[in-house]
Amino acid sequence: MTEITDQPDAARSTPEWEARIGAQVRARRLDQGLDQISLARLADVSTSTLQSLENGRGSTVRSLVRVLRALGAESALDTIAPHSDVSPLDVLRSAPAAPRRRVYRPRGPRASRVVRDDAGRRGERPSGGADE
Repeated sequence: MTEITDQPDAARSTPEWEARIGAQVRARRLDQGLDQISLARLADVSTSTLQSLENGRGSTVRSLVRVLRALGAESALDTIAPHSDVSPLDVLRSAPAAPRRRVYRPRGPRASRVVRDDAGRRGERPSGGADE
């Protein structure tokens, strides 16, 4: 079983997150006075799935959602993907149009161009620049 540490969120590994979420699910289940079998039935998941979730051994998103709904904790899912009343497209459309900025890179010395004459032989274009 993975140990739960008090390190910053960004420094946690995936197994540490799984253990933390599992511990929170277990605590909520116990607060509601439910045993694993009862919660598994309410959530329509197997008991082993619930045990794996609580022990931090991984679970599917579907199982996690079912368990959270059975615990009445759907609001935890809103913190993952909060609803926004502002459309990103509306924000983009309302922003003043800034002029396009381009990156110009200096060109190296021009290489002489290879051309073919009427007979198909390769040659170099004269450096004078005018076509004959």
